[in-house]
Amino acid sequence: MITTDSAPGSPCWLDLGAPDVRAAAAFYGAVLGWRYAPMGETGAEETDGGMFQKDGKAVAGLGPLTEKGARSAWMIYFAVEDADATTRAVESAGGSVRVAPKDLGDWGRMAQFTDPLGGQFAVWQPGSNAGFELTDAPGALAWTELYTSDAEASKEFYGGVFGWQYGDMELPGDGGAYTLIRPAGLPEERMQGGLMELPKESLAPADGRPYWHPVFGVTDCDAAVAEVTGHGGTVQMGPVDAEGVGRLAVCLDPSNADFVLLTPAPPPAA
Repeated sequence: MITTDSAPGSPCWLDLGAPDVRAAAAFYGAVLGWRYAPMGETGAEETDGGMFQKDGKAVAGLGPLTEKGARSAWMIYFAVEDADATTRAVESAGGSVRVAPKDLGDWGRMAQFTDPLGGQFAVWQPGSNAGFELTDAPGALAWTELYTSDAEASKEFYGGVFGWQYGDMELPGDGGAYTLIRPAGLPEERMQGGLMELPKESLAPADGRPYWHPVFGVTDCDAAVAEVTGHGGTVQMGPVDAEGVGRLAVCLDPSNADFVLLTPAPPPAA
């Protein structure tokens, strides 16, 4: 369960870097029912970046790609109490700094990093803005997932940086282990994501490097997938039913940014 309380180590925001902001806004509007609100003064260019909203609540950010040669991808931000201390922890654990800690007005303080295996992630030290206004609902972030080439190394790194707690579960059909993630000191119902080891050839979206991707809740996975393909996206897997999880599909938007759609399984009968 992902919440809006910004508990340290929990997902608190995500944004998309896109080569065509208007096209990305139209695509996710069709698939997830999002409204795109450009930032800045009234009349600001839609291509400058802004916020996605669902039912009037902020769910994600969108902006143009700013790095030469960068791929379009979702960046997940994890809440921290001190972005500068987290930066030191990242470097001590073998990671590197992509964007040094900086203030975004009085909203908060952010930084972006690369883990020792090449996976990219970010942190947010809340100020007046805590991040998400809607989570764990249709049209909002429901789960986060890291595909990595070395599960044990990734667990050690992120555990050292965020203090995450882990629990491994075996996947059916000799599919290997799937590691469940939750923030330090919080109960099992606060599981926020998973971590899974894959061979480098299966990490094609990031050229063999690990990568994080978001899982968005939807009321009807098949209908949402039809919107994906109908608006220029593609489907890598599914829709498929996962026992105890729900119906899901792994998708790429028209610029090949990856994400997952999930219609959660109903809770077990009392």
